[in-house]
Amino acid sequence: MDTDWIEVSRRAALASHRLIGWIFWDPTAIANYAALGVPDGRGYYIASRAAPLAAAGHQAVTAAFGSIHPDFVRFALDLCAQHTTFEAAADARDRAVSEGLRRHVPEVVDELGTFAGELWEAADALPSAGRVCFAAHRQWPRPTHDDALSAWLALNCIREWRGDVHWAVQVADGLSGTAAGLLDGAWRDYPDDWLPRSRGANDEMLRTALDELAARGFVTDGRVNDAGVRHRQELEDRRDALTVAPWRHLGADRTLRLVELVRPVADRLLQIVDETAGPNWMPAARLRRSAAARPVSL
Repeated sequence: MDTDWIEVSRRAALASHRLIGWIFWDPTAIANYAALGVPDGRGYYIASRAAPLAAAGHQAVTAAFGSIHPDFVRFALDLCAQHTTFEAAADARDRAVSEGLRRHVPEVVDELGTFAGELWEAADALPSAGRVCFAAHRQWPRPTHDDALSAWLALNCIREWRGDVHWAVQVADGLSGTAAGLLDGAWRDYPDDWLPRSRGANDEMLRTALDELAARGFVTDGRVNDAGVRHRQELEDRRDALTVAPWRHLGADRTLRLVELVRPVADRLLQIVDETAGPNWMPAARLRRSAAARPVSL
C-alpha cells in the first residue's frame, strides 16, 4: 500500500506539538528562568524559544514568529538581556525538559532517546532557505549527555521548520499576522477573538484585520464566515503537503512509531498547559474543535 504522506505529516506534526508544547508553560522551566535573575520569569516563552535567533534582534524574532506583537517580543528579549544570556535561557528550558520528561512521562524516555540521531539527520536534510527560525535552531549546540533531550530538541527543530513553512504560506496568501489569527481562531472554533488577542492584537489591529478579511469575502456580520473557515482549511492542506520532507527522510515506520510513542502520554503533557495557562493555549497541540464562525469583540 502506498503511504499517504500528507496524513503522516499531519499526525507527526500533532505528535510533535504535543511532545514539545508543554515546556513553554512548565513551572519548573519558568522557575529555572527566574533563578537567572529574570523577575518572576517573565517573558520566558519568547526568550527560551527565540534563544537561537535572539542575537539577531527583536525585529528578526518578530518576523520569524509571525503573529506575536512586536512589543511582546522586544520586552521579553530586552528583559532577558538585562539579567542573563540567551544561552542561559535555553539551558533553563533544556534542564526542565530533561527533568520533566522523566517526571511526567518516564515510560517514553528510553525509546525517545533512540530517535535522536535519526531526527537530527532528518533536520539536517531539510532545506533552510526562507526558514530562518529553523536554521537558527539547527545550528544551535546539540546535547551529548541526554539522548531523550537531544531527540526532543531535534523534533523541536523540525517543528520550527514546519512553523516557518506555515508563515510562508500565510504571507504568500497575503494575510497579516492578525488576520491569520482570526482565521485560525474561527477554524479551530476558539472563543471570539481570543487567539489573536493572546498574541497581543489590540482593537485597532483587529478592526484592520477584519476589514482585510471582509475584502476577501471571509466576513459576514462581523464574523469569520464559512468561506473563511474553508480557506483556512485550504491553507492547512497546503502546509501539510509542503511539510512531508522530514517524515519521508525518517521513513513511514519510524515516523508512525514516534506518533504512537507520544499518543498515550499527550493528554498528560497537555494537562500541564491547562493547569498553568488554560485550555486554549498551545492550540496546535490540540484536536480541532468543530468548525464554526465566531464573533469578533471590539
